[in-house]
Amino acid sequence: MRKLNIALIGYGKMGREIERVALSRGHRIVVKIDVENLQDFDSKEFRMADVAIEFTAPTQAYGNVIKAFNAGLKVVSGSTGWMNDHCDEMKRLCRDGANTLFWSSNFSVGVALFSKVNRYLARLMNGYPMYEVSMSETHHIHKLDAPSGTAITLAEGIIDEIDRKNTWKRGTLVNPDGTVTGSADCGTDEILINSVREGEIPGIHEITYESDVDSIRIIHNTKNRSGLALGAVMAAEYTVSRRGFLTMDDLMDSLS
Repeated sequence: MRKLNIALIGYGKMGREIERVALSRGHRIVVKIDVENLQDFDSKEFRMADVAIEFTAPTQAYGNVIKAFNAGLKVVSGSTGWMNDHCDEMKRLCRDGANTLFWSSNFSVGVALFSKVNRYLARLMNGYPMYEVSMSETHHIHKLDAPSGTAITLAEGIIDEIDRKNTWKRGTLVNPDGTVTGSADCGTDEILINSVREGEIPGIHEITYESDVDSIRIIHNTKNRSGLALGAVMAAEYTVSRRGFLTMDDLMDSLS
């Protein structure tokens, strides 16, 4: 395996865990950029990186990716809450390999497998309209976007498979202080996504099919950040020799 020079953009808890995993796999961190040293986007250390791994806030991610592109770097980004507004632009910027972005709402290999199970179950449930599908996601109190990017991706997978569902809807949000905002009202063609922000929970995603006589539920529970960090580093290892707009599906296909 090629040893990489990695630039970290965002050096919070996730950035530190990515650093630990990357070093354990023999890679080198050449620069760590956070809010205190944004000038290092212009540094020679940043430009010498083989790939940048970016985990920041929704308001910062787009600008960070553009700065990396301008420096000629390939990017792995796990920031959520920004891609809905910029997906078409990112795909255009990556067209024909002009830039390279590996983006995922969740880098857990377990979540990637869970996503495949989700799609398969939705395909089965398409023929059983007596079951109503809904979703919930729970994350730590520091997470700014709700619903989570992973929940949205899972909902879009269901929409692709169930004819009677056309869109997802933001439901209730249980805030860190216990107050509840939002509404549980939902149209028959919508998938309701309820959110909870509690403690330091890395991430729980639950999908429920409910009928008058029974319910079917699948759950993915992220126990810690290590799996997410490993997936991000594996994505960097995959991305360095590829071009274009890449996703976890591309990585998982290469491993199967």
